[in-house]
Amino acid sequence: MFTDALKTAQDAIARALSDRMAKLGPDRVAEGMRYATAGGKRLRGFLVLETARLTGGDATPAMQAACAVECLHAYSLVHDDLPCMDDDDLRRGLPTVHKTWDEATAVLVGDALQSFAFELLADPITGDADQRAELVLTLARAAGPQGMVLGQAQDIAAETAERPLTLAQITELQANKTGALLEWPAHAGAILGRADSAPLRHYARALGLAFQIADDILDVEGDAEKAGKALRKDAEAGKATFVSLLGLDGAKTRASALIAEAEQALSPYGPQAETLKQLARFVISRDQ
Repeated sequence: MFTDALKTAQDAIARALSDRMAKLGPDRVAEGMRYATAGGKRLRGFLVLETARLTGGDATPAMQAACAVECLHAYSLVHDDLPCMDDDDLRRGLPTVHKTWDEATAVLVGDALQSFAFELLADPITGDADQRAELVLTLARAAGPQGMVLGQAQDIAAETAERPLTLAQITELQANKTGALLEWPAHAGAILGRADSAPLRHYARALGLAFQIADDILDVEGDAEKAGKALRKDAEAGKATFVSLLGLDGAKTRASALIAEAEQALSPYGPQAETLKQLARFVISRDQ
């Protein structure tokens, strides 16, 4: 079952991150890195492992890439929680890094996690030279000024815009802010399996947008205790979301259509892709 496969992957990624961070020592930044990467759904790491399995990639390089994207994602959350960004006190039900330590430490923890992600990808055990180079290049693009960072900047700009974003603009913003780092794991799995990445990237692109719509729905309907973070902040700030633009029912319909699209993209893999299909359904049924 999907839930068993996800739990197995979560535990394996947690052990792998612990092993790889053991060399970092007991200093405050290293402790912050461990703290920031603890817990969470680990969907990005799971996507790397599952798409690498689907395309015949080796397990050790896949785990390296899974740990890398989890570190990159954790860095983005640490920085996103800062007072100069979203100003959040809770993440995964615990105090955010800047609340546990201080803002300067949080900045350094995020910086260290980002560089550590690329260190993991560049390690010789992650694959041959061509694979490592492509993994580094594609993650840099997904995370940087053409991807996640661009989306973050677009999100900040939207807060002071004269008019709320249109549906096309919010779709572009979220494709950058959230979608790029959900699409990369599928691309990475294909790189490690030396396979055509197009079907898996199509799947992950639809999955990423459905994930964000589900987040917007949770922000309206969810329980803060289960979510482990503050909810309804976007509505209070008057920010455009998929729910504000489509309505609650319209957002749910759109998310369901995207999941159907994601499942269809996996048709070349037949029954071997059932776990990824179940992941897609999980994305819009989760409560955190």
